[in-house]
Amino acid sequence: MSHSETQPATHADHPHKSRWSRWKKPLTMLFFLALIVLFTMLAQRIEWDEVFSNLADFKVRTLIIASGVTLVSFLVYACFDLIGRTYIRQDLTWKQILPVGIISYAFNLNLSAWVGGVAMRYRLYSRLGVSKGNIAKILGLSLATNWFGYMVIAGAVFTSGLVRMPPGWKLSTGALQGVGVLLLLVSAGYLVACQFSRRREWSIRGVEINLPSLRMAILQLALGALNWSLMAAVIFTLLPSKLDYPLVLGVLLISAIAGVITHIPAGLGVLEAVFVALLQHEASRGSLVAGLLAYRAIYFILPLLITVVMYLVVEAKAKSLRIAKKPK
Repeated sequence: MSHSETQPATHADHPHKSRWSRWKKPLTMLFFLALIVLFTMLAQRIEWDEVFSNLADFKVRTLIIASGVTLVSFLVYACFDLIGRTYIRQDLTWKQILPVGIISYAFNLNLSAWVGGVAMRYRLYSRLGVSKGNIAKILGLSLATNWFGYMVIAGAVFTSGLVRMPPGWKLSTGALQGVGVLLLLVSAGYLVACQFSRRREWSIRGVEINLPSLRMAILQLALGALNWSLMAAVIFTLLPSKLDYPLVLGVLLISAIAGVITHIPAGLGVLEAVFVALLQHEASRGSLVAGLLAYRAIYFILPLLITVVMYLVVEAKAKSLRIAKKPK
């Protein structure tokens, strides 16, 4: 092989990549500025007295129900990692895995996927003696469970036409139904691949990826869809009673994509903007914002506070074990 063949690729070799690198930062800044303007305009149109009045009117029973559904949702998400235990065939107990899943989910929701989904899992599973390769497999399976579950539930809801897009939006109701059909086809394609694909293993950047069995894939889709349904149930419990659950679920699914695109931790402001834009003809802005603020407190902030304590306990136990193992 000649010297020129071994040289790393330069920007000249990839003009399109170089051009994108130059434009990526200013375009991202413009996008965030547009979001700030949007959220400022939204805040100015909201009657904050109504928001605070609705927050004060929440019944204790409603908050308890929302908290109970939140707990079930976190347990369901933690079960993604239980599937991962079977996937990597490692001898870990559910008592070891569930806390990792719950802690990771809370940090993921509030501090981004890199902190919660990746860094926290690597730290906690490393303490349990899981190799980096197997941690990567658990993480990959968890992501697949979440997003293929999303595709199933979103595909069903969007295709049904239960979510009607407001007039003037670039994405029409018919286009949303088309997106739903596409999501269902991708989900079905995943199941077909798991059942019939002859090639079961791939290696991406040194990480080995294996296709799960059809039974495991169906369990993935079921748990993923269930978790999205539970998230919507928490919001539904806290929003005005005249709203239908399928509509709330559909709007949550749309807002999730908007949150992923913006890369804002916890989708802060994006969730509220999408819900108000799509449901303001169904309920007052103040009641919608009040319900969503309560949702953030119950589904995001409260679990984070609890899991910070859980994490500190895990770290303390690990430290005590290290001290006990030191030779005297």
